[in-house]
Amino acid sequence: MKQPLTIAQFEEQLRGKGELYHIYHPFHIAMHKGECTREQIQGWVANRFYYQASIPVKDAAILANCRDVETRRLWIQRIIDHDGDAEDKTLGGIEAWLQLGESVGLDRQDILDEKFVLPGVRFAVDAYVNFARNATWQEAACSSLTEMFAPKIHKSRLESWPQNYPWIEPHGLQYFQMRLSQARRDVSHGLRVTLEHFATRDEQDRALNILQFKLDILWTMLDAMTLAYQQDRPPYKGLIAEPIYHKRILK
Repeated sequence: MKQPLTIAQFEEQLRGKGELYHIYHPFHIAMHKGECTREQIQGWVANRFYYQASIPVKDAAILANCRDVETRRLWIQRIIDHDGDAEDKTLGGIEAWLQLGESVGLDRQDILDEKFVLPGVRFAVDAYVNFARNATWQEAACSSLTEMFAPKIHKSRLESWPQNYPWIEPHGLQYFQMRLSQARRDVSHGLRVTLEHFATRDEQDRALNILQFKLDILWTMLDAMTLAYQQDRPPYKGLIAEPIYHKRILK
């Protein structure tokens, strides 16, 4: 039987997964360098909205599976961060992303209707939500640990986009600014849950595999966008003039 990793070793291996974060995907590298066209930026924003809109659904699944009151009290803030607070009019992440969409020239209703969401992106995001519904809440919490690497990617967009894409209205970048602090707070809780819950070596290996699963989802989303927007091979190319991809089937 393999000996469990120490807490420090386990955390080091979890953080080491950042080498495979989608900040290193060729699509994202091109976006950071200012090499993407307006249409490619619009395609990325429209497709990532499906992911953003699914995050509170994923977090609600974690709450539904969690019996620990204190964990629920802390985790529910993630839903508020994305949905916003109706009482104090706090800007939520979903609304901030809609404003980003408008800033890059997309129609708000087209974004909400998920008109441009590619099947490959939808399949990847749905797999993530279904995992959160069917896994233990600790496993689903572990899958959220890609947030460890998120501040770097948000910072890179805030630094490069105003210079590389001056046509994007500045107020549309609020989402990235908001997530700089929110992601760091969320990581502290999610990492603590993971380090405490996954104690044996087999459990630690499972946690690392779960985190890899989430990295695969983020990478696969960009693979679908690369095919559609960089290689000009969207689904049904030459057969349809407007996207007619299937809409949300799973509720």
